[in-house]
Amino acid sequence: MAEGELNIYNWGNYTNPELIKKFEETHKVKVTITDYDSNTTALTKVKAGGHGFDIVVPSANYVPIFIKEGLLLETRPDQMPNFKNVDKKWVDVSWDPGRHYTVPWQWGTTGVAVNTSAYAGDPNTSAIFLDPPKELVGQVNVVPEMADVMALTIMYAGGKPCTDDKDLLRKVRDILTAAKPKWRSMDYGMTEKLSNSDVVATVNWNGSTFRARLKNPKVVYGYPKEGYPVWMDSVAVLADAKNVENAKLFQNFIMDPENAALISAFARYANGIAGSDKFMPEEMKTAPEIVVPDAYKAAGTFLPTCPKATQDLYTAIWTELQK
Repeated sequence: MAEGELNIYNWGNYTNPELIKKFEETHKVKVTITDYDSNTTALTKVKAGGHGFDIVVPSANYVPIFIKEGLLLETRPDQMPNFKNVDKKWVDVSWDPGRHYTVPWQWGTTGVAVNTSAYAGDPNTSAIFLDPPKELVGQVNVVPEMADVMALTIMYAGGKPCTDDKDLLRKVRDILTAAKPKWRSMDYGMTEKLSNSDVVATVNWNGSTFRARLKNPKVVYGYPKEGYPVWMDSVAVLADAKNVENAKLFQNFIMDPENAALISAFARYANGIAGSDKFMPEEMKTAPEIVVPDAYKAAGTFLPTCPKATQDLYTAIWTELQK
């Protein structure tokens, strides 16, 4: 039995309150959650120090950056009792070989979401936001996640994620610069806005789109045929965490299939824990946002961690775009 506190720093609208309540009651720990809207935001805040967080949930391509910067604690999840439940394909991962730092939270894809009452064409293309059809001009949102947006644009321009081809990157910059005046916003948190029809097209994640569709059947998810990112977010303990033992308890707790299913049932993404399926809502098993159509499977690419020099090139384009 533990006691005390746990401070979790996670993506907004991504944590099931039921999961937290169950953890609090099981371990007598008071949990506080603080939201962020992008990997860059989380990394910047954690690097600055003095944040008071114990846990962070970075995407796979950011985990090696956190590790290299000395920001994560090696908690050895591979030695925890519930590690046996991790699906084999998520054990020896490139961003954390053998899982010495992180445990799976959720995984999914980044594509586009459109409201079919505003646009009846093919949603399976990044042209939705990079060269919007006239009925969507001024109506498009782009989530402020640099790695995803850059990867989508690079693949649209015919390149591969993490390319450092200067000519191609100039093309990418030009595509984004020309597209931006046709956007409405660059905001995070599209689930409610999509379901309320406040936004009719956006770059978005599959689970968020799934949640919006459950409330508004006119929302559809598109897998860009030019290429789209596949990702996994994982739970890591911060090197300067104050509540290390409680954070480790949480890592072990979410590797329990029933608890992993709670995570997925709320945010509507797959989770990487074997045996969690039988605790999942039935509609998760057939949802088009979760089960990638065969025609678009090959277009998905798991985002690698780009070398720092390449990352710097992307950041320069991204910074310019946000002016």
